[in-house]
Amino acid sequence: MNPAALLLMAASGFAGLGYQIVWTQQSALWLGHESAAVLAIVAAFFGGLAAGALWLGSRIERSGRPARWYAACEAAIGVWGAVLIVAMAPVSAAVLQLIGAQPAPGWQWAISFGATFLLLLPATAAMGATLPAMARVMASIVSSGVAKVQVDGRALAALYASNTLGAVIGVLATAFWLVPALGFARTAALCVALNGLCSVLALVWLPRACAPAAPVTPDPTRARAALARLACTGLLGIGYEVLVVRVLSQVTEDTVYTFAMLLAVYLAGTALGAAAYARWRSRSGARSNDDKVGDRLLCALAAACLIGTIGLWCTESIKAALLDRWGAGMAAAVGTEAMLALVAFALPTLAMGALFSHLNAQAHQAGVSFGRAIGVNTLGAAFAPWLFGVLLAPLLGPKSALLLVAAGYLALMTLEAWRRPLGWPAAGLALGLAIWAPPLAFVDVPEGGRVVSYREGAMAAVSVVDDADGVATLRINNRQQEGSSATRLFDARQALLPLLLHPAPRTALFLGLGTGVTASSAAADPTLRVDAVELLPEVIEASAHFAQLGAAASRLHVMAADARRFVRTAGPRYDVIVADNFHPARSGSGALYTVEHFDAVRARLAPGGLFCQWLPLHQLDLTTLRSIVRSFLAAYPQGTAILAGNSLETPTLGLVGHAGGGLLELDRVRARLAQAAWPERPAAFGIDDEYALLGSFVAGPAALARFAGTAAANTDDRPVVAYAAPRITYVPDSLPRDRLTALLGELAIEPRDVLVAATEPATMRRLAAYWAARDRFISVGRAVRPTPDARAMLAQVREPLLAVLRSSPDFRPAYDPLLRMAGALARSDPRAGRELLQELVRTQPARDEAAAALNKLTP
Repeated sequence: MNPAALLLMAASGFAGLGYQIVWTQQSALWLGHESAAVLAIVAAFFGGLAAGALWLGSRIERSGRPARWYAACEAAIGVWGAVLIVAMAPVSAAVLQLIGAQPAPGWQWAISFGATFLLLLPATAAMGATLPAMARVMASIVSSGVAKVQVDGRALAALYASNTLGAVIGVLATAFWLVPALGFARTAALCVALNGLCSVLALVWLPRACAPAAPVTPDPTRARAALARLACTGLLGIGYEVLVVRVLSQVTEDTVYTFAMLLAVYLAGTALGAAAYARWRSRSGARSNDDKVGDRLLCALAAACLIGTIGLWCTESIKAALLDRWGAGMAAAVGTEAMLALVAFALPTLAMGALFSHLNAQAHQAGVSFGRAIGVNTLGAAFAPWLFGVLLAPLLGPKSALLLVAAGYLALMTLEAWRRPLGWPAAGLALGLAIWAPPLAFVDVPEGGRVVSYREGAMAAVSVVDDADGVATLRINNRQQEGSSATRLFDARQALLPLLLHPAPRTALFLGLGTGVTASSAAADPTLRVDAVELLPEVIEASAHFAQLGAAASRLHVMAADARRFVRTAGPRYDVIVADNFHPARSGSGALYTVEHFDAVRARLAPGGLFCQWLPLHQLDLTTLRSIVRSFLAAYPQGTAILAGNSLETPTLGLVGHAGGGLLELDRVRARLAQAAWPERPAAFGIDDEYALLGSFVAGPAALARFAGTAAANTDDRPVVAYAAPRITYVPDSLPRDRLTALLGELAIEPRDVLVAATEPATMRRLAAYWAARDRFISVGRAVRPTPDARAMLAQVREPLLAVLRSSPDFRPAYDPLLRMAGALARSDPRAGRELLQELVRTQPARDEAAAALNKLTP
């Protein structure tokens, strides 16, 4: 086998997968992350490859200068790759407007597929023709006018293996190095340069002329059979990949690194399978009994898929065992995900690579060109994401869909094979799994708890689980917790705080629904119209278990749509926009923290409007947070920061930006609190007065700018958050309470950052005292060890909390726990309870709760 050809194929595969990762992620940024858009983009890429192989393959097959064809294809890929570096964003933006804010799934799929197919076609068609062109080069190398090498199954398998091996390296290099370090545009530029180099080297290394391909007597019957098998195996192979990725997303962390490892293992397996077939073909040299070999490979592949499916039930225990053995660390975590991929993919992909090579050899012997064969196979693959991801997985569940894949391979065997006991053991195993095996659904249920609901969607599995105390939790893919019924007050504060900071909101938009408590809390205001956008329809359905809308139902309009695309399309402007605390490490979520997205949100604000982006500090390291803050300040230079509450376990930071000025007038703040129209007063959510509201601020613009420093901004071109945030997901570097304390130590807030200069000095001092008390309260809480023993708890917190109250009598969060503990203590030790209440009366003379409790204890 010509080493130059193998090297060129590897380099071409590297560039091809680099482009695929870059283009699919760039397209999804604009067209949306709904299943219709994402799968349309994938189908468009496969469709372009198929079109190139089918359209150009026959021309290359007849050509006497296939090396020039190969060089031209590599050059065309590079040229169009360079064009797309400039054209991708504006073209995608135009397509975005054509799709609209709330498209029907069919319309969105059609436009996303058609536009992406046409936009990428010059490059993808050329990609689809490179492998047929190289196969034609190797089919007949001219030396002194004598054809020396004839294409066979061994040569085709070696070329395919080399190309796929290059793709594996491309996947890993792009995900772990190129995109994090260079961004999308520079990564694409590197691929452009690699295509150019391949084009030049092809003209230098490969023979310029080739003898005509040796004539093959066509066999229409065998040709049709081979093409049908190629199309079906392309469909089933990618279908198996789609389903396994869906299942493993419930066990793995579902980050950009997760997908890269899964794809790399899948591609590596097929490359090794093709290489093994080429070696076997070289040694055997036999061409007889091809149908029997094909039947054996199909049966082996069906059995391998069943074994891989069985392995999926064991992935949770395998993951736990590996992490226990390897310990903490990014390498250990990613390595564990690679091992899970091997469990599901190793045997099936080895068989897939061998079977693909064998079917191509069969097709060639039947008179089918390599270009047509690979084109038909890729065309079948293009339908797999839609068929298995959108239809079968939600309809049948992953288990049944995976068993259907194995059954599909068995159905492709010849009737002669079924007369022998070749396929019966695999068929029996599939039937047994269908009848007795449990569903492939991973839901962690606490002791004494139960699964309230479980839905398989096109993109994720959504579950609602009750614990023994009846506390319901909403989870996506069993990994991402979207809230619970126990956090109702905290979730409601994430709506009330930004709404109360606006003087008179009439419209509000919530990006992300979760349990629905935040948006429904806003809609409880009869003067407010609320829109909410949620990516997953299953989450919208599950939110009914948490949000009791009642009369607010008519004021809350929930839409299933991609948040990024929604804010970019023409539509109404909003007084207040609130973005959920999206988990930054999850696939696609990092795009909701980019400069471009923050700019788009600003464009949707009405004059004087306010935007609040909530951030989950318990899922963020400070390095990633700096990049998000830097990105936010690029769109909102006068941005400020607030805390949703004083939680130490799930601290939530809000970045607040204004379309106008942003400084507040104390009288208007008081009036806003007094006129709040919610059924429950703001005090029920811990917002007793103007100091409790303004006391949520933790940083002004200057402090945020100092905190962000020189951190890289998170942009559509350089998505630093998506590649940095997973590190703390894999290996937490500290406890959330420690990160919160460290963050507060780096931030600062002054009254002039929040209030207009004309505010009374006494008010400024009281507010500054409130902020100091808040920081001290959080510091005190960090050292507290919870205990049900009232005396033990009081011993830990009495003096620290009283000191906080003395520094700021307005700081109620220190007053309330002492009041509760005094009541509990009075039941067992009236004297001690009375002493604590007397101390509270002295420190808080303006509050009457302690005095009333004291009067009840006084004889």
